[in-house]
Amino acid sequence: MRGIHIGSAFGIPVRLNWTFLIILPIFAYIIGADIGLIAEALNELFAADIDVAQLENGMTQWVLGLVAAIGLFVGVLLHEFGHSLVAMRYGYEIDSITLWLLGGLASFTEFPEDWKHEFWIAIAGPVVSVAVGVVSYVGFLLTPSGLDGVAFVLGYLALLNVVLAVFNMLPGFPMDGGRVLRALLARKRPHAQATQMAAEVGKIFAFVLGLLGLFAFNVILILLAFFIYIAASGEAQQTLLKATFEGVCVRDVMTPRSELKTVTETETVAELFERMFRERHTGYPVVRGGELVGVVTLDDASDVKEVERDAYRIEDVMSTDVTTIQPNEDALTALRTMQENGVGRLPVVDEEGTLVGLISRTDLMTAFDVIRSGGSVSPFDGENIPAPFDASNPSK
Repeated sequence: MRGIHIGSAFGIPVRLNWTFLIILPIFAYIIGADIGLIAEALNELFAADIDVAQLENGMTQWVLGLVAAIGLFVGVLLHEFGHSLVAMRYGYEIDSITLWLLGGLASFTEFPEDWKHEFWIAIAGPVVSVAVGVVSYVGFLLTPSGLDGVAFVLGYLALLNVVLAVFNMLPGFPMDGGRVLRALLARKRPHAQATQMAAEVGKIFAFVLGLLGLFAFNVILILLAFFIYIAASGEAQQTLLKATFEGVCVRDVMTPRSELKTVTETETVAELFERMFRERHTGYPVVRGGELVGVVTLDDASDVKEVERDAYRIEDVMSTDVTTIQPNEDALTALRTMQENGVGRLPVVDEEGTLVGLISRTDLMTAFDVIRSGGSVSPFDGENIPAPFDASNPSK
């Protein structure tokens, strides 16, 4: 998730997604508008004597609303650092922590598959939130009489951080509670099967949460339900892909050079169109003496007017900045590379730069279906997992 870099701590970049800049003033407004009700609830819960009238005086309620909202997101940030620091202790790399519309998100370069690691990483966030709540409550108790604004903010943060911890421990995978559930399920099951089971629980939780959001007219709950459902489905699918392609390399899946259609840079664009029509291809590697020098696609060639196609050669329109992959790389690495670069195929080259094949999403989809049907790699029945690619469109 992209965002504005605002600093780093413990070597972890911290970012603000643009949605955070929208939700922060909304939270501040909601807290400020309900400051009287919240203060009365804190008085009843903590047997306090916060002066509600003082809080609602002039601009005070809006200033306190903003301070409380910022404090809440600071608690969320500390929650994510709890996950991240424990993960780093186990040797996992953290790409960044991002504050966004629905809270915080720690981006791992690799998710843990050891159930003990995942258990302690998942539970660390809620533990930190409870600790922040306890510290806020101690501060609330020590606040001198008359500082009602300070007491309100500390009491609010004490309550909300504990609520945050409890909510995150609900079994809505990939929330913390869902990850704890997966970790416990993975004690005696393959990681992929545990993920599938936790994801199904997460989807049910998301459905219930979405219904609650609809009946309560709460947009935040509806958005959160949608996020949980999509994230649970996505991670289950990625885990299945990883399990399916374990031990499979690009060489096993690619179309080898002997079966590959290529073009040379000296051919004209008109000749290229004839080949595309005849061979039903929309893209070709461009080679010179066996070495890859570029890639040309239908989009590249379409920029040339029809009357000028005999005058233009492929070298005039081809792309020379080509993302490639080596034959011994993992098949899953090829998939990730395609996704990161927004391409549907990758030329496969050896260490000398010689073209040895080409791997496409269609190749990966076919291999995925064959391995699943064979049942030798996939540890569970994935009938309910959606196909990761559109096999009818080889260019994607």
